[in-house]
Amino acid sequence: LNVFFLLPALCPNVINLRNLRTLKYLFYKRFVEKTMTEENWADHVQSTVGQNQCLQGHLVQLLLRYCSVSTAAQWAQHYGVPMDMLPQDMYQELQNLHIQERVEEVTEADDYRDSKKEDYYQLPIPRENIHFLQTWEETLQCWDKVLRAGQVVGVDMEWKPSFGMVGKPRVALLQLALRDQVFLLDLPRLLEQAEAEGEMEKLHHFIQMLYSDAAITKLGYGMSGDLSSLAGTCSALKDMEKQARGVIDLLTVDKQGDGLSPEHSHEESGVRQPGKGLSLLVQHVLGKPLDKTEQLSNWEKRPLREEQILYAASDAYCLLEIYERLCKDPESFGLSPDLMQSLVEKQSKKLKAKKQLNKQEAPSPSGQQCQGPKVEPSDPPAPMSPREFSVVCDNMLQGLGRYLRCLGVDVRMLDNEDDHRKAAEIARQEGRVILTSGLPYQTLQSQVGEGRCFSVNCSEKAKEQALQVLKHFNVQVALTDIFSRCQ
Repeated sequence: LNVFFLLPALCPNVINLRNLRTLKYLFYKRFVEKTMTEENWADHVQSTVGQNQCLQGHLVQLLLRYCSVSTAAQWAQHYGVPMDMLPQDMYQELQNLHIQERVEEVTEADDYRDSKKEDYYQLPIPRENIHFLQTWEETLQCWDKVLRAGQVVGVDMEWKPSFGMVGKPRVALLQLALRDQVFLLDLPRLLEQAEAEGEMEKLHHFIQMLYSDAAITKLGYGMSGDLSSLAGTCSALKDMEKQARGVIDLLTVDKQGDGLSPEHSHEESGVRQPGKGLSLLVQHVLGKPLDKTEQLSNWEKRPLREEQILYAASDAYCLLEIYERLCKDPESFGLSPDLMQSLVEKQSKKLKAKKQLNKQEAPSPSGQQCQGPKVEPSDPPAPMSPREFSVVCDNMLQGLGRYLRCLGVDVRMLDNEDDHRKAAEIARQEGRVILTSGLPYQTLQSQVGEGRCFSVNCSEKAKEQALQVLKHFNVQVALTDIFSRCQ
């Protein structure tokens, strides 16, 4: 359906099965994991079940399994489920119920969240400094403060979970955090207003100015995915990722680092260990995890609840605090002193590398020969052929490893589950050079001889990374080297 852009109505059984699995997943999140609030759960249940009688029947059965007969009867009455679809013991319960306009579920109290609030990251700014913007006039105040040279902005986006259904997610909320306030942009409402007034280009212009201005530092976590969803929401922004400048994705720090150690143990505080992602990074750097209870909210429903507003603001604002902490004291987190500076400069280096590639191309596996750089290093190593060059690639550089192997280089690659320290062991035993990236470089370079560990820019494509490696080690590729090694 997705690949061929077909209407879901063509495959009703497939859609019903997907909805049933979604329903079971929602029950698991609410009653087994207990990580979903009653409001979020009820929103998604009603959205998933809709007017489908078969799903309504399954809902009643699940309610009987996880809740009480009384709760199941309330939902059955809400949907008007026929009596012949209900268990016999529910008939008397329905007789006792009064007509209700609002579905109310009698389950365990949600006081747990309030009692555990102090165990989670809390916004350090007052509630009145969080602005929910729905009109163009309101957005202008955001323009004036965000689009300033030297500004550092935490950026995040929220969308309604699709639970694997057909179609791409559409951004429902764009969060922009500054040091003293957070702006929450109601993107669907703003797009609707701009279209009605024939001024779509204004909103596009604002977002493009924000992302393309290298003088404004944008902090994100998994920003590539956010920009992809943004492009799916508004086709005019489809090239936003290519135009982005001054972007720092803290996911790169999270993925590469092994020195980011929690200051306080979750087991000690009694908080369930967050699985992964931004919440875990916040725990490691700031001491407390994010409360992700609202993550699976219906972000398209208006008005947003207070819990949703605070969650959305926290997701964006915590990026500022993480960045500030890492910049102020990188070594205490096991980071290189110049790591944050290198992250800031990465975009400009990337642009320079692309300009250089226009003049000097890396060899292609189809047989294009590597041209030597015009400006040689002051003391370059002796030239060698790919057959004399043996490396071990860290597991984040498997694409580079495959590319170098195509050029005839003797390559070993770590598997995804391998600890990067295994690279040092292989390098020592087999006399290989380690190719790694980011934080592991600090650990690995001290475990092998000088010049036997090389850090590659993991944001570059494999071809560009290969150019860096060949140039640094003065490896000269001949046509006979191409595909000379078994793939």
